[in-house]
Amino acid sequence: MPTDLPIDSVLQTIVIPRTRDLGDNFQVRRALPSVERRMVGPFVFLDQMGPTTFDAGRGLDVRPHPHIGLATVTYLLDGEIFHRDSLGNRQEIRPGEVNWMTAGRGIVHSERTDPLLRPVGPSLFGLQCWVALPHAHEETAPAFSHHRAGQLPVEQGEGARAIIIAGSFFGRRSPVQTLSDLFYVDLQLEPGARIAIPAEYGEQALYIVQGTLDLGRDGRFEAGQLLVTKPGAVLTLAAADGPAALPLRVMLLGGEPMDGPRHLVWNFVSSSAERIEQAKDDWRNQRFDPVPDETEFIPLPELPARAVDYP
Repeated sequence: MPTDLPIDSVLQTIVIPRTRDLGDNFQVRRALPSVERRMVGPFVFLDQMGPTTFDAGRGLDVRPHPHIGLATVTYLLDGEIFHRDSLGNRQEIRPGEVNWMTAGRGIVHSERTDPLLRPVGPSLFGLQCWVALPHAHEETAPAFSHHRAGQLPVEQGEGARAIIIAGSFFGRRSPVQTLSDLFYVDLQLEPGARIAIPAEYGEQALYIVQGTLDLGRDGRFEAGQLLVTKPGAVLTLAAADGPAALPLRVMLLGGEPMDGPRHLVWNFVSSSAERIEQAKDDWRNQRFDPVPDETEFIPLPELPARAVDYP
């Protein structure tokens, strides 16, 4: 849904994602891909999950499904997800932790609410990104890493707190191993606080999770918007002030432009449309390795005849 706000000196694109209700009081906002913007650096997908509270006895149940050519990045603000994958990993994901799963030539995973948490009506709020892999690493071996909240570097002062989730920013580097030059940061500002955001990468954006962002003459922006900055733009973020103002929380993300166009269809990303067709056929015929202890799976849906290009 396009915005009626002007795109002024520092902003290239503004994306206001539509909210989709997936049932059981669970809503998502998909900021990438969108009509206005397909990619930011290597980021080809950005979903906000919730915030939601499931009914008692219910929870998240994303059955096993495949990926190729990308890495999934799960970061929670509230609640918990239990991750299982075809490499045999079993991992609880809690707020402030980073779950980085490299699909490479192919991986299958599920994302569920632990049965022990369901009776109380569990809450869930977080973000999931997909990062397209560089051409040289699209067929790398699948891998998985998980980092606790205390392992991530933090830069703070003057009402600002920045957690470096992945890559390098503000002079700090995350221990999360990536295969491309990127950054992903959880930035929190107290009401009235300000911080300058440098132009460190060729493509940069910010997604507003909470509060009101004040960019001065370039406008004020509410939660649920993705702002893509112009190349080389240095901007100052300010959290709105006032008696009812909430702290501002934004996700900073981006990196260098991809090394060529990508095709994307369903859960598959690749520089080769033929490779995506092979992945579709492999999943249809269950050639991917299964997730241990899982018998369900998401069948291949009806898909377009050709992949969508992501330049």
